[in-house]
Amino acid sequence: MKNYGKIAVGLIVIWFALAVFAATQHMFENNVGRIGASVGIAALIPMLLFFAWFASDRNFRNFTFSLSPRALTVAQSWRILGFTFVLLEAHHLLPAVFAWPAGYGDMAIGVTATVVAWKLASPTHRNSFILWQVLGIIDLVNAVALGITAALIAPNGPTTAVMTVLPLSLIPTFFVPLFFIFHVICIAQARAWKRNPGEIGQSFSPKTIDGYRQGVS
Repeated sequence: MKNYGKIAVGLIVIWFALAVFAATQHMFENNVGRIGASVGIAALIPMLLFFAWFASDRNFRNFTFSLSPRALTVAQSWRILGFTFVLLEAHHLLPAVFAWPAGYGDMAIGVTATVVAWKLASPTHRNSFILWQVLGIIDLVNAVALGITAALIAPNGPTTAVMTVLPLSLIPTFFVPLFFIFHVICIAQARAWKRNPGEIGQSFSPKTIDGYRQGVS
């Protein structure tokens, strides 16, 4: 488990460094002034690699199930920084159609993350915990979708071009997919609580995880 922890941390650091490097090379910028395909690819690749690793490696699944769902949920509190989108919109640097839903949605998740982590991360509140995680995913997907389509919805206003350069480019290329993965891990853990309602954050047995993979909850 310790080796997987070191590998995971190392990969996250490399991922962050690559996202920064790509931005310094202007790889995410485009001529249409919006979040484009290069940003989408940068966000999708880490998530696809995670899902492939999770599906193919039982030891890695055991590692992800051993992580603390409380810690993963508290990490979402960083999304309170979504107020930055609202501020940028006030200065006409982001379109309102993107900044308001993305900003206020992130703030809602960020403000409630700590409470959810300590009050709902237990088998007793399993469904409520999963619901909150799903809402967090919906907020991320909605923000990305609006970032891509804002220029079509409001063609005469500000663009999302600032989201393709540092430091904001790190949000769609690093933080959004990372938070998405955290949500997915928490949901997977919570789905197994009913079958194995043991101590939160402890390792789940291979039998439990295999049962989860077969859709047993």
